[in-house]
Amino acid sequence: MSAFTTDIPAFTLQRGTRPLLISMPHVGTHVPAQLASRFTPEARTVPDTDWHMDRLYDFARELGASILMATHSRYVVDLNRPPDNANLYPGQDTTGLCPVDTFDKTPVYADGTHGPDDAEIALRRDAVWHPYHNALQEELKRLRDAHGTIALWDAHSIRSVLPRFFEGKLPDFNLGTADGKSCDAGLAASLFEIANGVPNHTAALNGRFKGGYITRQYGKPADGIHAIQLEQTQSSYMEEMYPFAYDQGKAANIRPAIRQMLETVLGFVEAR
Repeated sequence: MSAFTTDIPAFTLQRGTRPLLISMPHVGTHVPAQLASRFTPEARTVPDTDWHMDRLYDFARELGASILMATHSRYVVDLNRPPDNANLYPGQDTTGLCPVDTFDKTPVYADGTHGPDDAEIALRRDAVWHPYHNALQEELKRLRDAHGTIALWDAHSIRSVLPRFFEGKLPDFNLGTADGKSCDAGLAASLFEIANGVPNHTAALNGRFKGGYITRQYGKPADGIHAIQLEQTQSSYMEEMYPFAYDQGKAANIRPAIRQMLETVLGFVEAR
């Protein structure tokens, strides 16, 4: 079972004018029809999507940031995993490059069908993973050539309670800088201070989420690229269960802090 084709581009990219690229690798919901036919009814609703990231961050265009958004579901291929499917959190349970189960450990593929073999995984990687990362690398280079010092912000969200991955309720703002390797420590501390100051919300820096492949691979402060991942709890801006509705009232409580963090990032890199 190695056939795989897709009918839409792997990403959309809006090029900005300032030294910040916002990556949204898990916002995509598209599953090609021939693949969706192999999925369970639950998996076809792509529940583990980073829902409404474009809406939550719609002010980023006003800030002049570049915005790179995935189009395909992480169930097709996970753009924040290494291409060789290495585990980013050794010893902890994670989903893979081409997941075969959901965050709730229910099957992605229906009874009698199977997950992708190595040949199909390679096709998905070539059709979706590589184009996204090529675009990311090219945009980082363009911004780096234009501005010298730049920032990469990897925008994510996740259900606030997921026993498979962590105990209890996740902090609302989960900042990751690969334990300080992907971003200036002072900048990271400033971002955490902003997040930690949001009333009735909680924050963590390099806690359960330290940054995935994108943050770790492309964050190179010594080369003028500062990368930060923000994993936002979905309970802080939307309904976490199907149909995953956006909650404008909840979102209004966190959007100013996200904007302030992005403005802080821009202020930092533009001063370099």
